[in-house]
Amino acid sequence: MSESVYKIIELVGTSDLSWDDAARSAVETASVTLHDLRIGEITKLDMTIEDGKVKNYRARVSVSFRLEG
Repeated sequence: MSESVYKIIELVGTSDLSWDDAARSAVETASVTLHDLRIGEITKLDMTIEDGKVKNYRARVSVSFRLEG
């Protein structure tokens, strides 16, 4: 029987455009050094506000990837 072990880490992506773009940025940046990403779960959305306007969007994303070995 084939068994796998996965590690889960938390990322925070930011964007001037949207929460979707912030989450995408986090995953795509992480995929450069983390391989075999499997699942992404958005755990929190927030934004920074400056002078009464949204400055940027932030998405906290938990991602899992398979450990080799």
